[in-house]
Amino acid sequence: MAEKPPPFSEGEDLQSFLAELESAGEVREIAGLESGFPNLSRALNGIRPGLYLLIGPPSCGKTAFARQLCDQVAARNLLPALFFSFTESKTDLRVRTLARLSGVEGDEILRGGGFLLHRYGVPKKRGYSPEQMPPSWEKVKEVAEEAKGWLDLVYLSEVIGKANVKEIEKRIRALRQAKASEQVMVVVDDSQRLGPSDLALDSRLPFVTERLQGLAADLKLPLLATWPDLTREGLPQAWAERVVGADVILVMEEDVQRTKRLTEPNRAIDLHIVKNRGGERGRLAFDFMPAFSRFVEASLDQNKYTS
Repeated sequence: MAEKPPPFSEGEDLQSFLAELESAGEVREIAGLESGFPNLSRALNGIRPGLYLLIGPPSCGKTAFARQLCDQVAARNLLPALFFSFTESKTDLRVRTLARLSGVEGDEILRGGGFLLHRYGVPKKRGYSPEQMPPSWEKVKEVAEEAKGWLDLVYLSEVIGKANVKEIEKRIRALRQAKASEQVMVVVDDSQRLGPSDLALDSRLPFVTERLQGLAADLKLPLLATWPDLTREGLPQAWAERVVGADVILVMEEDVQRTKRLTEPNRAIDLHIVKNRGGERGRLAFDFMPAFSRFVEASLDQNKYTS
């Protein structure tokens, strides 16, 4: 049996590590992946391997934000992305993307003027001619065609019935092999469903986060998981003490006063970065447009960071 080579000390490895950094050649503003939200990218120092936990009350836009972030990471970094959904169908998730890209309301896209939304930009005829389609449908098809390059990198996975982290890991590994890419952006929506159903929500939290954080660490990839806040009690910062395993904790909260200044049903959302092992903590302001499943960063003076 061949002997293992002796380990290298940090002093011996340091020069090769510096050479590796230097060979990259590019001076980057952030260490991780671009999120598509400039302020968020700066605050987090980019999206890097680890568990990102996105917490918020029902109907605050967690799924819309997670889907948009998933799409933007794939598009801006040209790497595969995998979105796991326990509650929303692939059709619903596709409509979110099309509405955000086209500026056509999701409800209008779903109606489709008598067409069934078959696949991105590919309507399946159901008794109506193209001449009878509303003009907005052409916009939907146009943006879908423009986005096809990066949409080919995004994969949706409906989770039917019970699922566990092992099954999620299996699907991630299959995608990495199929795309020949070690880097993959992963989103698990409604991650509380990975916990034992006989446990209360609070009791599932450490169980789920420990396993997802372990998965992100083992596979060396960024994993964003959404989690519902059903209590709506206490300060967002309290979540930093409740969740031990996550590398980054993001808490969504509506800014009621700022929402009053927006056109209904648009809403002002604050994203609190209450834990961040690799960057800043603080608050980022977003405008959320539910009809288009779109989040937009608010003006810079709305954003506040702490070290």
